[in-house]
Amino acid sequence: MSQSSEFGAEKKSALAWIDENTARLSEDHRTIWDLHEPSWREYKSAAWYVERLRAEGFTVEDGSGNMPTAFCAEWSNGDGPTIGGYAEYDAVPGTSQEPVPYRKPREGVSRHAAGHTDPHSALGMGSFAGFLAAKHAMERHGIKGRLKFFGEPAEKMCGSKPVHAAKGYYDDLDAAISFHPHSFPALANSCFWDTHSAPYWSRIYTFECNNPETWQQTGAFAGVAHSHSTARAPGAIDAVCLMYTSSKYMKEAMLPHHGSWSLNEFILQAGQAAADNLAPGLAQIQYSLRAPTLDMCERVFEVLDRNAEHCAAMTHCTSTASWVTRTRAGLPNHAMAETAWRNFEAIGAPKWSEEARVFGREIQKNLGLEPMGDPFMPEIQKLTAPWDGEQAFRAQLPSWQKNLAADDYVDYTWHAPTVRLYVGRPTLKAPPGYRYPEWTRYAMGGMAACIDPMWTTASKVIAATIVDLLTDGTSLARAQAEFKDRTGGGIGGEKWVAPLLPSDFEPPVHYRWPEYVTTERGREWTIPTAAR
Repeated sequence: MSQSSEFGAEKKSALAWIDENTARLSEDHRTIWDLHEPSWREYKSAAWYVERLRAEGFTVEDGSGNMPTAFCAEWSNGDGPTIGGYAEYDAVPGTSQEPVPYRKPREGVSRHAAGHTDPHSALGMGSFAGFLAAKHAMERHGIKGRLKFFGEPAEKMCGSKPVHAAKGYYDDLDAAISFHPHSFPALANSCFWDTHSAPYWSRIYTFECNNPETWQQTGAFAGVAHSHSTARAPGAIDAVCLMYTSSKYMKEAMLPHHGSWSLNEFILQAGQAAADNLAPGLAQIQYSLRAPTLDMCERVFEVLDRNAEHCAAMTHCTSTASWVTRTRAGLPNHAMAETAWRNFEAIGAPKWSEEARVFGREIQKNLGLEPMGDPFMPEIQKLTAPWDGEQAFRAQLPSWQKNLAADDYVDYTWHAPTVRLYVGRPTLKAPPGYRYPEWTRYAMGGMAACIDPMWTTASKVIAATIVDLLTDGTSLARAQAEFKDRTGGGIGGEKWVAPLLPSDFEPPVHYRWPEYVTTERGREWTIPTAAR
């Protein structure tokens, strides 16, 4: 810590608790990292948090919002403000990596299995530790208030937070804290100021060929009725292929060529016909859009909906469209950012040990690079004021674009004043013109000396910020006044944007998402362990 000696007794108690428990929490982080469960399938990770939170005295609703791997935990020390925060714990398919300084997928699973990329294992542990430290300070110093800590699955699909928001879980929050490992070098250790995350919408199109026998009857031999002698209906695989291709062609015509937006697709399944002369009966494709405004999202999905209708008609199929998620654009709150930043300045940027630097140099050596004395980027080792980071953002964006990238924390911002905290994650400094392979980041995410400085720093900023909100008499009042002003009166105000999913929305947990399964062959990834 650089200047944290300036803190009062309450904050010092919280930070001391983190220092005293870092070794145990580091083991906890590795537990979640080793589970590496993907979106909507984080059963063991969620169960771990639920058990620990109950052991810490929280009352926990598991499966909150009808999401099997979500939870809502509450703890109160008497009447006072309610502060919200959350853990994430979903991993990403296709990023399997051991915590070693060379490319090595995890033992015992397919190389296509999931791994923690951002890593959400450390995101969750940083927030979890910060809330536990604040709880310790509240108990020790008699601070009144309530902590509400969520388990938020499927962040990579922006999945759970819009559901929790639509079902009212955030409506009683007085403030919320969102933490993420840094994504932007110009904002490695800072907070968002004005430019928050953009909307993210995702939809699944399901094509079914339910009545292949009503396809044209020409081509059959007289008196022969079996399928090999008839013209087969095109079916669901052709529908998905046409949907994929036509949407690629139409992408150029969906939106004007300005502003940053991206549209990606994923085929969940195709066929169910086993390469016989049977019309493939079922296929599904998911489209996910990041775009700066809600209007842009509406226009893209108008095109996709129309494409699906026509592709289904051409292939003798029906089509249905179902939302996976629809998020709002993030709402700034300067007062919350200032409170967190004040604590970040006092605590200081993460500091990496020589053990971590040796690991980084080993990675460089194994990639054929000249090892550097300090292999880490300088940006992750210094602080950047939120307003300075904002200037770096604005230099890259058109003046009309107010939101960038995507993350579903944005749904918290419309229910309570929220800060978006970034802390530098271990990132290697690149020689001019060189780009590191992604496995290097994943490997450092599982190596304690590399990853612990990030989440422990985050936990201290979170704990200190919670203490300020509950005790200093001004930080929370300023944040709430700004929230009411920006929303035109708070929740339901004239400028407030309501949740984009209905309150009776059924979370998309039933689809064939990638996961680990147990069969007669043992535990496998959905692409079997023996895949080459």
